Amino acid sequence: MLTFLTEHGSDLLIKTWEQLYISTIALVLGILVAVPLGIALTRFPKTARVTIAVASMLQTIPSLALLALMIPLFGIGKVPAIIALFIYSLLPILRNTYIGMNDVDPILKDSAKGMGMTPVQSIMQVEIPMATPVIMAGIRLSAVYVIAWATLASYIGAGGLGDLIFNGLNLFKPDLIIGGTIPVTLLALLVDFGLGRLEKQLTPAAIR
Repeated sequence: MLTFLTEHGSDLLIKTWEQLYISTIALVLGILVAVPLGIALTRFPKTARVTIAVASMLQTIPSLALLALMIPLFGIGKVPAIIALFIYSLLPILRNTYIGMNDVDPILKDSAKGMGMTPVQSIMQVEIPMATPVIMAGIRLSAVYVIAWATLASYIGAGGLGDLIFNGLNLFKPDLIIGGTIPVTLLALLVDFGLGRLEKQLTPAAIR
């Protein structure tokens, strides 16, 4: 381990940063698109079924195939990798947001309306707080997916810890494979733990 860190320590830090960078941007974009869209779809059930079906279809595309598809459209590097990972992040967040908002007790919605709240106020002050655990579960799932799939982005020149893993496979060096795999696993666990703590902070005490 010490020998590996001595030889590849700086490279490991750079690759870990690249992995976190492309994963974070893809996840944030997924949240910014999927959460508002999931909320909006609760008002249009027929459209919701079609939209979620399309998102589910995109999720079934093999990750390597989707990354390869990005090359003729956006070239190689971090941009096509982020776009592909963004597409993969959408379904869990969209589906959980839609389910979470739909599962809010109708009595609470009626109470908010009876108190004179506008639909927007009801969504922001009642429905979203009550749906937070379900929404955050989707975000946490997407975060783990994106971090894991970002490893494959190495194939299109996006960098990240996949460089170490695939170099190890090509050169038959187990230390590079392990040195890339362990940080990916730890990164996914740490991000999931951090989002779990954030979920507890955002969830109203009454339903925590």
